[in-house]
Parts: sequence; structure tokens; C-alpha cells
Amino acid sequence: MSDGSERREARRFNMNLPLRVLPREAKGHELNAQTRDLSYQGLYFLAEADFQVGNEIDFVITLPQQVTQSGDVNIRCQGKIVRIEPTENGRVGIAAKISRYEFMPAAATAA
Repeated sequence: MSDGSERREARRFNMNLPLRVLPREAKGHELNAQTRDLSYQGLYFLAEADFQVGNEIDFVITLPQQVTQSGDVNIRCQGKIVRIEPTENGRVGIAAKISRYEFMPAAATAA
């Protein structure tokens, strides 16, 4: 039975990986950020941006050669922000649930 403590459905990995949050609207700009941890269902990242719980986001996570043992691998994702936490240095901690993802060649997202 549940004791009320948090239970994750997927194992989280503490990994600091480059993350690019892509604009959803034409006038938006791309935001560079860094993951703190991730799983196949979600991630937590730090950014200097104004997000709201419930916002849908598109982002690209880059798995570097040290992780893949071949070349860089980019994963394009769609998700939704589920939690926002203030941190030091004007950054915000953002938890997002991943709703969809696809693996892309590194050259496809470099432009």
C-alpha cells in the first residue's frame, strides 16, 4: 500500500546534458538549457526563462559521444511543464513530462 511518498514510474538518471528548448510561435527564440536528470517519461532542467505549469514545449536533448559510444545523438521531444521551482542565480528548475520523442541524426538539428 502507498504511504504517501513519491513513487516514480521510471528510473531517473542524473545527467547534465545540453538541452535546446525550441520556440512554439514564430516570434519566439530558442533557449539553451541543461538537464539535471531525465527518464524516458520526463526530465528536470534549469533555465533562465519564464515558463508556466501546463505550457507545452518542444525541445532537443543531445546525448554526447561519451554516452552513446558513437556520435552525438539528438532526441527531439514534445512535452508539458508539470512543475516549476525557483533556484539560486535567477534560474528556474522545470519538470516536464515527455509526451512524444524521436531520434534524429545530429546533422539534422545542427542548422
